[in-house]
Amino acid sequence: MAKRGGFPGGMGMPGNMNNLMKQAQKMQKQMEEQAQELENQVYEATAGGGVIKVAVSGKKELVSVHIEPEAVDPDDVEMLEDLIMAATNEALRMQEQDQNDKMAKITGNMGGLGGFPF
Repeated sequence: MAKRGGFPGGMGMPGNMNNLMKQAQKMQKQMEEQAQELENQVYEATAGGGVIKVAVSGKKELVSVHIEPEAVDPDDVEMLEDLIMAATNEALRMQEQDQNDKMAKITGNMGGLGGFPF
């Protein structure tokens, strides 16, 4: 009698699928825990040699801005605005990189559709 189905090992597929589902559930739990941890993280960046310091949360929200008095020049407000933008953008880049690095550790850099070849 001929075997039915195209999977090597006969009925081995249900066990493999079960294992795959357990791994996916574990990965999902790790990602949720990591996301929660990232939300509580604070990322600080400076500009202008430290005269501007900003902090953003893991939720990508600006949580603080510190401006040293010497950075305030009423005749050059544009410079102050540029420094604040530069520090804020750097803090946001730090948050994004940290998030990507931590999630890559969990997913094993699977990329695409979870590393599946379709």
